[in-house]
Amino acid sequence: MTIAIKPAAPEQSPEIAEMVGQLLAEIMSRIDVKAFNFDRNQTAERLRRFLADQKYLVFVAEDAGKPVGFIALYESYALYAEGAFGTIAELYVRPQYRSQGVGKKLIDRARELAAVKEWTRLEVTTPPLPQFERTLEFYGKEGFTITGGRKLKAGL
Repeated sequence: MTIAIKPAAPEQSPEIAEMVGQLLAEIMSRIDVKAFNFDRNQTAERLRRFLADQKYLVFVAEDAGKPVGFIALYESYALYAEGAFGTIAELYVRPQYRSQGVGKKLIDRARELAAVKEWTRLEVTTPPLPQFERTLEFYGKEGFTITGGRKLKAGL
């Protein structure tokens, strides 16, 4: 297995959207709550727009040209963070490729981008605990620390 990490191309949007659907389905299955609405075609089109507008930065992990994972980031700003920083919106690795270093390679690529963009940090919100304790452990091994709080949302 040789994993290559590459910037996402707009034509990969349907394949990445498929993985987004798998990620959301996995989360909802484990927490037993329909927390997300998902439409593959709408997600692919939204991703194409985000990539074209350069508002969303996506890297794809490929094994022999086949997408096996991805990381999506966007630039955020906050006074507490002392300026611009990166937020990991989604990180997904297909189950058969987990625990083989693919997630680490995606995080490493995000760190390289962060250095180029001079971000002060990377932030991520994990899916709900305790169902995703393994995810929290992965981020801990990658140098992320718990800062407290919970992610909240309000529909508009």
